[in-house]
Amino acid sequence: MSKISPQAIIEAGAVIGNDVEIGPFCFISSEATIGDGTTIAQGACIYGKTTIGKHNEIFSYAVLGSIPQDLKFGGEDVELIIGDHNKIREFTLFNPGTKGGGGKTIIGSHNLFMGYVHIGHDVVIGNHCILANAATLAGHVEMGDYAVIGGMTPIHQFVKIGDFAMIAGASALSQDVPPYCMAEGNRAVIRGLNLTGLRRHSERNDIDALKSAYRDLFESGQPLKETAAELVESSDNHYVHNLCNFILKTKRGIPFERKTA
Repeated sequence: MSKISPQAIIEAGAVIGNDVEIGPFCFISSEATIGDGTTIAQGACIYGKTTIGKHNEIFSYAVLGSIPQDLKFGGEDVELIIGDHNKIREFTLFNPGTKGGGGKTIIGSHNLFMGYVHIGHDVVIGNHCILANAATLAGHVEMGDYAVIGGMTPIHQFVKIGDFAMIAGASALSQDVPPYCMAEGNRAVIRGLNLTGLRRHSERNDIDALKSAYRDLFESGQPLKETAAELVESSDNHYVHNLCNFILKTKRGIPFERKTA
């Protein structure tokens, strides 16, 4: 049975699942769907066509689904879709999609969004990601699984961040970060592999293969995409393939310090 404060405002048409808790002074729009077991703390607001999955924890004064911060937005039918088991902390702001970006912002499951995180329009985030306090994602950013963004870090629009990538706090990222890599600085550049994250989820032989591929890609001084294409042909390791295929597909480029002979 759900527990809904009489001080909450829930518009007619909203779909509320089982065992949902909604605190006082919350607002839930008529087009919202709230999944089973989700808790929404005091003062949080759920606007527009927002679908929230099961067992999410939404803390006080989070604002989810308010219109995109895009001057081209003209009231189109757009969505915010959030998966299961996410923790969305205080004063976070998630925007839905826009017509130009496909109309949907999509958040996966088991993510942690710390205080004051902003998720812009048309963003796509995978699963098991961590965004520390005041991390800011501009429109159309894409993140894979198990990625980490440090606090006070802005991510430029259309940037892609691969699986298990880590962006240090107080950085500013304007280009793509491949899977398994760490980036740091303003502007951020790749500093190495995210070995801590890899060791938690990967076998030693896969990590060794990535170390070798990293040296060939970023420390040999050879052309990056040519080297990536050669490694795709010569390696049978799926981690190396993920890394190299990401590099081959990048449109914004990879931020690294080129070695000179």
